[in-house]
Amino acid sequence: MTTLAVRNLIEASLEEIEPIIKENKKLGYKNFSKVMQAFLDNEVTDTDFSGTTGYGYNDIGRDKLEYIYRDVFKAEDALVRSQIISGTHAISLVLLSLLRKGDELLYITGTPYDTLEKVVGRSKDDIGSLHEEGVSYGEVDLKDGTFDIEGIMDAINDRTKVIGIQRSRGYSLRRSTSIDEIETVCRSIKEKHPDLIIFVDNCYGEFVEEKEPLEAGADIIAGSLIKNPGGGIAKMGGYIAGRTDLVERVSYRLTVPGIGKEMGASLNVLTDMFQGFYMAPHAVMESLNGAVLTSHVLGRLGMATDPLPGDKRTDLIQTVSFNSEEEMIKFTQMIQKASPVNAKFMPVPDLIPGYQSPVIMAAGTFVQGASLELSADGPIRAPYTVFVQGGLVMEHVIYALHMALEELI
Repeated sequence: MTTLAVRNLIEASLEEIEPIIKENKKLGYKNFSKVMQAFLDNEVTDTDFSGTTGYGYNDIGRDKLEYIYRDVFKAEDALVRSQIISGTHAISLVLLSLLRKGDELLYITGTPYDTLEKVVGRSKDDIGSLHEEGVSYGEVDLKDGTFDIEGIMDAINDRTKVIGIQRSRGYSLRRSTSIDEIETVCRSIKEKHPDLIIFVDNCYGEFVEEKEPLEAGADIIAGSLIKNPGGGIAKMGGYIAGRTDLVERVSYRLTVPGIGKEMGASLNVLTDMFQGFYMAPHAVMESLNGAVLTSHVLGRLGMATDPLPGDKRTDLIQTVSFNSEEEMIKFTQMIQKASPVNAKFMPVPDLIPGYQSPVIMAAGTFVQGASLELSADGPIRAPYTVFVQGGLVMEHVIYALHMALEELI
């Protein structure tokens, strides 16, 4: 495909999706307004960015950042720390804090993301897992792309304590679950089982819709700062937000009982965390618009994409399914080649800890593993689906599509 043909194809797609882009920008402004109001209400000053060392006592900036997360996500309390190393770490902190021997964790969006397999555990060899702690596990698959409420009610038993919901699809071809769907299932569960704890893995979902899961009836949520809420600026960290008693328990596992949130030095990371959260609604909208364009362009070339350009979205992830392993690998390699960092390296499939199939990953990002920046990855297995996410600026997505299509077609 010639450079001119690719340019014309992308320009035509941009014209066709302009109404969708405009609507996404309106949503971005609504979410930005929430964040801005939280900054004003909590009276952020430049001295809040100073950070602390050692034990981290009396860290005013760290505490204020947690108040902002609390207010934006409509939580009772929040824990936002650089010591949380990933989204999987944030999720495991919640699960390992809230579940005890004899309890059951019931995931109602089917099998969770691959990296949680060792957290749940299958045998005594899974050291530190829920299984080793004596926690049982069950799951209910989605039905016709949404929650199987009847199946969920049948699966809940006397041991069930935590209901797990993964908002994003992960490495599966199911639809991601919307806030409206989460609200419906939370209401149904709470009507009959008000004491159950509903946990939502919110990774990839922050600021994609007007409401967040706590507003839909969830009790606690978790996510990563190198995804949506970090705005492409935060270089590490994760968050947990929700009911005060639950967040307190999680804080005791992150640090120690009796200390919880009172300690944990912020060093010099607070400026990035504050500014990243401030930028997050805009960066998420740039990423969403890039995903819409990717879906539209590749769909016009006959590839299977999901979501479709006009579909309602609840996370950043855009899937593209190719006809062969070779096409999948080539596309992913071109995304790497179009990256601002490490473009000279060529990704190849390999086994990665936490994943069950060889995985290819393109991530030429300023922050290692930051999936709000443009990246593409997927397990090498049929139907050869690449999971594209991120794009801090729309121009980067356009540039990457140019390079990929010229090479691929």
